[in-house]
Amino acid sequence: MLSIEEIKLLIEKLRILKKAHFYKIINNHLTVLEDLHDALEKNEWNMAKPSKKSRAWFMKDLEYKKENPVVNELLANVIQKKIWQFGKSNLYNSLEIGPGNGQFSMDFRAWRLNYFLDVLPDCENPIRKMFPIQHQKHLKFIRTLEDTANMDSVPRGSCNFVFSWDTFVFFTQEHIKEYLHEMNRILLPGGYCFIQYADCHYDIDLEQSKRNYWNYNTKTAMTQIIKDEGYEVVEMSQFCPGANYAIFRKPGKQNPVVYKSSEITLD
Repeated sequence: MLSIEEIKLLIEKLRILKKAHFYKIINNHLTVLEDLHDALEKNEWNMAKPSKKSRAWFMKDLEYKKENPVVNELLANVIQKKIWQFGKSNLYNSLEIGPGNGQFSMDFRAWRLNYFLDVLPDCENPIRKMFPIQHQKHLKFIRTLEDTANMDSVPRGSCNFVFSWDTFVFFTQEHIKEYLHEMNRILLPGGYCFIQYADCHYDIDLEQSKRNYWNYNTKTAMTQIIKDEGYEVVEMSQFCPGANYAIFRKPGKQNPVVYKSSEITLD
């Protein structure tokens, strides 16, 4: 039997094909699939399937990853090289969403202030210990709830870079929309975002979604969410299977940093 994630993926593909070819055949099958999808979403099993992760879930997941990291050294290096391309000015601030164990948190030292937003209060002390005493005043930690995207502590238009890895893959599409909406407020015109997301067009991402570890998303849906929130898509690619990312920017020319699109892979 098809999983609800596979049904969502098939619906999306048929909607794309419907615009160009085989209208009547596709429309009939699309209607059946959409009805089936709606019925599955309403049944008791799927209602009991949690879509938003709790703070306790994130804490348990982080503890597991301390011993079993999901980002190996090779992947971490190519991610860091991308981050460094945005750190060419110390006039503005950076924001990392979901720093977790702080694997990339030291890579934001080129910015004036480093904001870190996480649902876990225990993230702050380990990350602070990575930085020397003289840099502590440049670190700002924000605790948020698992079902919100509250960034009120970050001033409007104060950041020119937002980064997140191994976090947005756990968010529903609605939750991602909330985050992108809040990020738009804190970004200055021309500011960039570099975000990992799940793309269930690929088998690895689809399997993670089917087992309810990641939440369902695709490149097509993510692109639309980005554009609907008023951003410009700069680059959407992957470093390797399961490491899909989107780079997008808020329109404007206030940011002194201009990113030149380039795709770094692990091949």
